[in-house]
Amino acid sequence: MDLQSSLLSMDNQTLTPPHQNQHYSVIPNQSLAIGQEFPDVEACRRALKDMAIALHFELRIVKSDRSRFIAKCSQDGCPWRVHVAKCPGVPTFSVRTLHGEHTCEGVRNLHHQQATVGWVARSVEARLRHNPQIKPKEILQDIQDQHGVAVSYMQAWRGKERSMAAVHGTLEEGYRYLPSYCEQVKKTNPGSIAIVSGTGSENSFHRLFISYRASIYGFLHACRPLLELDKAQLKGKYLGTMMCASAVDADHSMFPLAFAVVDTESDENWMWFLSELRKLLGVNTDKMPVLTILSERHKAIVEAVETHFPTSYHGFCLRYVSENFREEFKNPKLVNLFWNAVYALTASEFDSKVTEMMAVQDVMPWFRQFPPGLWAVAYFEGVRYGHFSLGITEILYNWALECHELPVVQMMEHIRHQLASWFIERQNMALSWGSILVPSAEKLISEAIADSRCYQVLRANKVEFEIVSSERTNIVDIQTRFCSCRRWQIYGIPCAHAAAALLSCGEDVRIYAHDCFSVRKYREAYSQPIFPVPDRSCWTEAGTGSEGSGPGLGNGELVLRPPKTRRPPGRPKMKVLKIESLKRPKRIVQCGRCHLLGHSQKKCTLRV
Repeated sequence: MDLQSSLLSMDNQTLTPPHQNQHYSVIPNQSLAIGQEFPDVEACRRALKDMAIALHFELRIVKSDRSRFIAKCSQDGCPWRVHVAKCPGVPTFSVRTLHGEHTCEGVRNLHHQQATVGWVARSVEARLRHNPQIKPKEILQDIQDQHGVAVSYMQAWRGKERSMAAVHGTLEEGYRYLPSYCEQVKKTNPGSIAIVSGTGSENSFHRLFISYRASIYGFLHACRPLLELDKAQLKGKYLGTMMCASAVDADHSMFPLAFAVVDTESDENWMWFLSELRKLLGVNTDKMPVLTILSERHKAIVEAVETHFPTSYHGFCLRYVSENFREEFKNPKLVNLFWNAVYALTASEFDSKVTEMMAVQDVMPWFRQFPPGLWAVAYFEGVRYGHFSLGITEILYNWALECHELPVVQMMEHIRHQLASWFIERQNMALSWGSILVPSAEKLISEAIADSRCYQVLRANKVEFEIVSSERTNIVDIQTRFCSCRRWQIYGIPCAHAAAALLSCGEDVRIYAHDCFSVRKYREAYSQPIFPVPDRSCWTEAGTGSEGSGPGLGNGELVLRPPKTRRPPGRPKMKVLKIESLKRPKRIVQCGRCHLLGHSQKKCTLRV
């Protein structure tokens, strides 16, 4: 039976391939006719390749040059043949002769000569625009499902690489265009900071620092004076590290302030990042209160904070500290006592928990390595506002995962798009709030008011109160916003004792919360827009490129080259697992709220 005899038939005919047992979709309307035109010879080649793959026969190219394209069926004795030639006076090509019937059986297996790397690249281009993280295995499976053609893993990988370069540009071009991209950021978002620098005789990429004016304004005018510092490793073709300084908005969402990309994580690069952050904030201005900075226990970060933010309070991420404590002692009872000590509000409560810990095991050597002033609520001098672990870690990890195959310019654009969408979404969300405080703060105030009903209030004077309960007596000063339990000072929101005092004298508890929790401040944080950066093709027209040097190249500047830190070739080495590590350890349930062991968050009795 002929492969198909309808190449000259009606356009709406659906062609059926010979592989009746394969479950893949068939591309309709693959017809060819005498006089049919193509924009150029390359479009003609692509169209004939696509048709050959869809109809499952292989082409053999007889002649292909600037003026003509002649091909025939690769099966000996099959009369199918097409001759396409250039039209006189115009760039188009048209079909001159066509023998449109096959007498061969076509391709009887899944492999196809025309399924080249270039064809794979064109096939996946549309999907890569929406999902750059698609795996080569997914690509080859999609091609088999949609076209009934099998390609190798290497073809899929190379096709993806070629398509990524066509859609986003090459990784090398990304570094080449960085200087002009920074100029565009500063031009389209006046007041923003965008700095890039190279190193060495070849001007290899060294450092990039970006902070948008909208983020700077929002932090200085509306966010609490709290910053988180963290980093994520970039594991693309060229290695590097992404650093970030993030604030926290009124509703406890991350508010990225500044981010950097460096060729390698080092003491010098952390010192530089904190130096640029200090210049950005202008710590000597009246708008910048004393900061609380949270980070991992990293020597380079500690030294950089001490150098550039000497008056700030530096605390460690409790996730890192607690993991170190658990690894050191491996005792569930001690871990529970540790978390009780972490959340103890007063020094006496903390010392009591430490005494209990000492009764189990000597923990003082560990305390000398991790001083309580860096992680314990009772002794930390700064204000964490309830933030004990780094929230920016997950965002950085996702950025690094989503962008590790993109050129650095496209990676910065991905982050800018993310920030811009967050600003717009949160602006719109804040417009629907009619309360004084953001929802998370309103919930805490409601719980404090509910808990305050069991207290007896004794008024000492106009501003001082004595709050009596069956457990203890607390002193509240509503003028200085002080409670002897210290919860009001530590979290910035009136505790149950303060709520009892304020309600007894007819005051609204909500207006005594820290101003950074107000809806007004939340709206102000996202009040400034992040403007788009024009397409790279427009950069020369904007005056950032020189004629003849291509869009985005600086006038007379040395071309910025990729960093020297490249990913080594081949598969990453697998870690050798010991037999003991394969034994499944006994699962210990840990609460996500209070972090104590032995119960889940649903059964936690700790008040939020």
